[in-house]
Amino acid sequence: MLLIDVLNPRRTFTLSVLYGIAPLVACAVLSPAWTALVAVAATVLTAASGVWNHTWGSTQQVVRIVDVLLVGVSAVAVATVRVRRERQVARLVAIADVAQRAILPIVPAQAGPVRVAARYISAAQDAVVGGDLYDCYRYTSPASNDPERVRFIVGDVRGKGIAGVEQASRVIRAFRQSAALEPTLPQVADAMDRYLTEFFEPEEFVTALLVDVSDPSRVVLVSCGHPPALLRRSDGSLALLEAPPGLPLGMGLPDGQPYRDRTVPWAPGDRLLLYTDGLSEARDRDGEFLSPLALGPALSGPEVPKAMDAVLEAVGRHTPAARLGDDLALLLLECAAPDKECTPEPRDVLRSGEPTVPDVLSPPVAVSPPQHPPGPDAPLSQTGDARAGLSSVRR
Repeated sequence: MLLIDVLNPRRTFTLSVLYGIAPLVACAVLSPAWTALVAVAATVLTAASGVWNHTWGSTQQVVRIVDVLLVGVSAVAVATVRVRRERQVARLVAIADVAQRAILPIVPAQAGPVRVAARYISAAQDAVVGGDLYDCYRYTSPASNDPERVRFIVGDVRGKGIAGVEQASRVIRAFRQSAALEPTLPQVADAMDRYLTEFFEPEEFVTALLVDVSDPSRVVLVSCGHPPALLRRSDGSLALLEAPPGLPLGMGLPDGQPYRDRTVPWAPGDRLLLYTDGLSEARDRDGEFLSPLALGPALSGPEVPKAMDAVLEAVGRHTPAARLGDDLALLLLECAAPDKECTPEPRDVLRSGEPTVPDVLSPPVAVSPPQHPPGPDAPLSQTGDARAGLSSVRR
């Protein structure tokens, strides 16, 4: 603008008033201090232009200087408001980030007889987690005659946004309580259904897959309307484990239709992939769904965390621009040889140094979970909380 103004051959047509555009542009990207500096420079150039335009001292030149000065002051005010709001939004985003991460617990790198890896990818922009969930419950008793319990859940709440996150937290709370109190996996699902029905609206529900690996030689599964788990044997063979179908949780289980389980033997080296429909419904550019069986090569990695990373890479290669249409929660379990130890390795979505799931040393007591919680934020009973082997909360 300065060069055009200097070289302008028509002295009767001055462009100095356009210097006011500079602070307007600056206020959109620069701090108030830098915007003020640009405004001062624009005002000085406007005054100086009166020299080479031979308009210095004229009324029109004074009006141009005042005009650019007022525009500069306004630009500084706009920059101040913008920076203040950006800082406020940044604080709110940080708070939301912490709140969302607190929903999902830390899953241990090894829980009883299995090695574990977990990942979560939110399909929503600027969101860490959504309505998908996973959790781990482990109970270890000092009494040799009291068997260890190791149970997992992967679920998908119907709903998005804050409402989905809120309901996901309730599902995790229901799982922790029921897994601690109920002796069998179908009873865990039934207790969760009764608990969640009190909180869910008529059209709200959660699909879930419950897994019990307390016995190192077998896997017990209960499906609550959830996609089947993918089992990869140590010899490389693959199978989708279809459990007996059951209604999603929170819909109110009809009388005479209890949840049923399926028991599958497994041995050291076998791996079980639990996932939400963000994986099974991932589409490529031609609209083709990703088959979980196509993830067999990715599951053959030497270590569980690296195998999980390979699964995510395979999903990313299948979807355009590595963008998912739905949230994705993954749990990968490996039957560990009894004589091998596992060094805990935090997941990529966790901060280093956070604790893993603690073992609960007090024996379980035969107490049924409350069927009618007093309110939406009602805490668990002290008995359930003390014995639940709760996963440590992230951040």
